[in-house]
Amino acid sequence: MSQYVSRLGSTRTAARLRFPGGFSGASRKPRRVAMLSVHTSPLHQPGTGDAGGMNVYIVELAKRLAAINIEVEIFTRATTGSLAPTVELAPGVLVRHVDAGPYEGLAKEELPAQLCAFTHGVMQAWAGQRPGYYDLVHSHYWLSGQVGWLAAQRWGVPLVHAMHTMAKVKNAALAEGDTPEPAARVIGETQIVNASDRLIANTAEEADELVRFYDADPAAVAVVHPGVNLDRFRPFPQGSDELRPGNAPSGRAAARARLGLPQDALIPLFAGRIQPLKAPDVLLRAVAVLLDRDPSLRSRIVVPVVGGPSGSGLAKPEGLQKLAARLGIADVVRFHPPVGQERLADWFRAASVLVMPSYSESFGLVAIEAQATGTPVVAAAVGGLPVAVRDGVGGFLVQGHEPEAYARALGRFADAPELVERMGAAAAAHAQSFGWDTAASATADVYTAALSDHRRRARAHHG
Repeated sequence: MSQYVSRLGSTRTAARLRFPGGFSGASRKPRRVAMLSVHTSPLHQPGTGDAGGMNVYIVELAKRLAAINIEVEIFTRATTGSLAPTVELAPGVLVRHVDAGPYEGLAKEELPAQLCAFTHGVMQAWAGQRPGYYDLVHSHYWLSGQVGWLAAQRWGVPLVHAMHTMAKVKNAALAEGDTPEPAARVIGETQIVNASDRLIANTAEEADELVRFYDADPAAVAVVHPGVNLDRFRPFPQGSDELRPGNAPSGRAAARARLGLPQDALIPLFAGRIQPLKAPDVLLRAVAVLLDRDPSLRSRIVVPVVGGPSGSGLAKPEGLQKLAARLGIADVVRFHPPVGQERLADWFRAASVLVMPSYSESFGLVAIEAQATGTPVVAAAVGGLPVAVRDGVGGFLVQGHEPEAYARALGRFADAPELVERMGAAAAAHAQSFGWDTAASATADVYTAALSDHRRRARAHHG
C-alpha cells in the first residue's frame, strides 16, 4: 500500500511533493462539501432497489464529517413529488433533492440521459449561494462523478471521487446470467479517474484495480476503509438490559427469541440486495448440498434471506423462491423484505453465520456489520472481503463460488456449534477497528490534501 496516499497525499503534477510530516499552516480542511449521490438517496432503505452499502456509507460518513465541523450537502435525485427540496438528515448534513427525470419507474441504467438535468439542478442550487460556498466536491459512483467533474471545474474546487464499484472489475467477474456493464460506463469512469484530484479506494486491492484497469495515478489514490456504526451493530442492542445479572447470557439467544427463530438451529443468513452479483443462489445450493449429506440437519436449520430484488435481479423477482422449491429446501428458507438498520442488527445477532458469496464487493460493509454483532462470516475471497474478514479467525473465506465449498464451510458450524461463539467473539473484536470516526478523519485528511494541491496549482497557474 506504500505507493498510495493513505491519509495524506501528493500532487498529480510533474513536481510531486510528499508531505511526511503533514501540511503547512496554510493547509486547512474544507468548511463545506458538496456530496453527490445521483442514483440512490441517503434517505432510502438499504436493501431496496439500488439502495445498499453505498447509502449507509454516505449517511454515516456525512454525519461523522459534520461532527468534525465539515458541513455536508448531499445532492440526490428526487424520486417522489412529496419530498421537500431540502431535508436536514442530521445537524450539519443537508439532503438536496434535484428534479431530473420522472420521479418513479426510472432504472439506474436510464439515468445517464438525466445527468444534464441533474447537473442543471446542482448548478441552480450553487447559483443561489455566495461565491466560494462549496470548498470541494465529493462524488460517489460513476454517475455522480460525471456531474462532479463539471461542478468542480465550474466552481474552481477539487474533485474527490469514490467509485464504490467499477465496470471493468465487475465485468471481469460476472455471475452466470448477469448483464455486463455497458461501454458508456467504462468510458465515463475513465474520464472521472483522469479528472479527479483524489480517488478514494476502500482497500489496497481496489487502489491496485484503479491503477491497473484505469491507469490512475497512484499518488492520487487514497485508501480509506469504510466504517461500521459500532453503537448500532453490537452483540447487545443499545439500552439493552440483557447484560444484567440473571438475564440471558447470549445476545444471540435473545435476538432469536425476538425474531421467532428456534434457539438450537443452525441459521446461515443472507442479507442484501437479491441479484446475481450478490449470489444468494449459491447459499441455497450450498444448503441443499448440506441437507443431502446430512438429512437429520433439516429439523434444525433455518435459512433467512433478508432483502429485495435489485439490478438484474428485478427481471426475475421470484427466481430465488422458485430455486428453493426446485432444490427441495423451501421448507427451511424464509424470505423477508428489507428491514431498517436496528432490525437488521437483530438479524445479524440471531444468525449463526452470515453468508456472502458475492462475485464482486468493493468492500462488503455487511460483513463488518455482522461481525460487530458477534456473528462470524463465510464470504467469497473477492474484492475487499479479505480485508473485512480474517480467514480462520472471524469466519472463513471461500475461493470461487462452488456450492460444495460453501457447504463445507457451513458444515463446520453444524458439526461444532461452539465455533459460532468462538469465532463470533473474534469477529466482534476485529470489527472494533472499523469505526466511522476513523474513516471520517482519514477522509478529511484526503480533502485537506486535495485542497492543498489545488491551491498550489492555482498559484502556479496565476504566478
